[in-house]
Amino acid sequence: MDVRDLSEEAKRGLHMSEESLGDLSVDSRGRPCRPNKHGGTRAAVFVLGLQAFEMMAIAAVGNNLITYVFNEMHFPLSKSANLVTNFIGTVFLLSLLGGFLSDSYLGSFRTMLVFGIIEIFGFILLAVQAHLPELRPPECDMKGTIHCLEANGYKAVTLYAALCLVALGSGCLKPNIISHGADQFQRKDLRKLSSFFNAAYFAFSMGQLIALTLLVWVQTHSGMDVGFGVSAAVMAAGLISLVVGTNFYRNKPSRGSIFTPIAQVFVAAITKRKQICPSNTNMLHQPSMDLVRVKPLLHTNKFRFLDKACIKTQGKVKESPWRLCTTEQVHQVKILLSVIPIFACTIIFNTILAQLQTFSVQQGSSMNTHITKTFQIPPASLQAIPYIILIFFVPLYETFFVPLARKVTGNDSGISPLQRIGAGLFLATFSMVAAALVEKKRRETFLEQNVTLSIFWIAPQFLIFGLSEMFTAVGLVEFFYKQSSQSMQSFLTALTYCSYSFGFYLSSVLVSAVNRVTSSNGGEGWLGDNDLNKDRLDHFYWLLASLSFINFFNYLFWSRWYSCDPSATHHSAEVNSLEDLENGENKDSTREKPRI
Repeated sequence: MDVRDLSEEAKRGLHMSEESLGDLSVDSRGRPCRPNKHGGTRAAVFVLGLQAFEMMAIAAVGNNLITYVFNEMHFPLSKSANLVTNFIGTVFLLSLLGGFLSDSYLGSFRTMLVFGIIEIFGFILLAVQAHLPELRPPECDMKGTIHCLEANGYKAVTLYAALCLVALGSGCLKPNIISHGADQFQRKDLRKLSSFFNAAYFAFSMGQLIALTLLVWVQTHSGMDVGFGVSAAVMAAGLISLVVGTNFYRNKPSRGSIFTPIAQVFVAAITKRKQICPSNTNMLHQPSMDLVRVKPLLHTNKFRFLDKACIKTQGKVKESPWRLCTTEQVHQVKILLSVIPIFACTIIFNTILAQLQTFSVQQGSSMNTHITKTFQIPPASLQAIPYIILIFFVPLYETFFVPLARKVTGNDSGISPLQRIGAGLFLATFSMVAAALVEKKRRETFLEQNVTLSIFWIAPQFLIFGLSEMFTAVGLVEFFYKQSSQSMQSFLTALTYCSYSFGFYLSSVLVSAVNRVTSSNGGEGWLGDNDLNKDRLDHFYWLLASLSFINFFNYLFWSRWYSCDPSATHHSAEVNSLEDLENGENKDSTREKPRI
């Protein structure tokens, strides 16, 4: 539904003290929402159900995909690792498309419904290929001496088509799950919003845990065809959860292309590049007070050239929107430009995550997987360890740490999203340090003593990264959602997932570059063999630990740049002071405030 299609009755029926024409929320039939019926925790629970089920389905495929393409499709190890990282990277990159379609045309509910169905078809196609021998190359032991025939032709096309459908469906779904769930709460309810983001990560952890234990066990013991089929059924259950809550949702209508106002700012700023910005920011072109509720913003000299888009040309009564923009439009563009460095600093973090889903799984395959004489743990299931811990840690964080930190900092979230991101980035370095130390010991123990270490030796690297992800992943989602304007919530939330995408793509680039550099003297390279006992994976882990440590200090610089601006002055304070008192909004003195 488009905001322009709303009836006049719907617009008049809205309580203007709570919602404005810039922040319309309607029910499934396009009628104004009622606070006692729509939104709130009850509605968010159905969205969290989709979050858990969708994560369960995609994680069962993504976390064990390297085993399937290596053992069943006979891709070499490095190619298998790159295929997995490219697949997961594409999933997260397509989140930008999902955010754009939701904010601009479809709305979050319709976007989730359409692309959820597409994801199910992708799982079904994977199950069909895994079940039919004619769609796979002949069986062969990839660790043996015989050269195995790699999947090609229509067999490879079938695999890629299935993965593309899954990537398209999951990618376009992900940002809308978070934004639609958060939309069930009013923006001034900062504590409820923060609790929702923690609950969303709890649902994420539950989905991951079940996927990495039960569903991976099904794949290992009943076959990949059954495992992929179960993923399709689980995803269908997620869509049912979404649809059941239809009558309770607060829906944000789409507003037309989100890129047009952004383009207008740049065009207007370039057109008026020779103009001089007024010293009084109130002289800039303001949005209509009848249509948009002006929020307390801070004016900053960052990207000050964009302010020229708001300068009125003397003598002209009316100017084209491509020549004159409002301060609200400039505000959106400045936010978008300002968060890019924060976004970029999380890419290395997700490159580390890529290793845990690829090389660390193969690392576990080279270790003793027996728990008892008769029971073996699937290597991919080792990734469940951090989520077992997090299922306990997230409620403790929300119940004990947040209230305690709230008393100290005065921040409704306990600590600010930027502080939370930084804590996670710091911890991620030690995940790779642990991985490097364990891999060195594993390799030397096998080569020198012919002893295979227990698979639980690599548990610390998963555990440390799980804790770091609890801080960084949730902090990043909360940061982007709170900084976004009403018209770009899904799109900016999608940037969180886009960070995953770039991290996984960077992993592919690093693997190829490291192999090329380390094999320049005629050797196999650090990651050039299908046998980790001949590779030097520990050296690669040390490289990532170094990059992560450097990236942490880079983040400290940019987070300080984002938060601190001595030139900032309160903008439109007079307009907002009375409005704030009327609405009783919670003031969060330590929260990163939007600046224009």
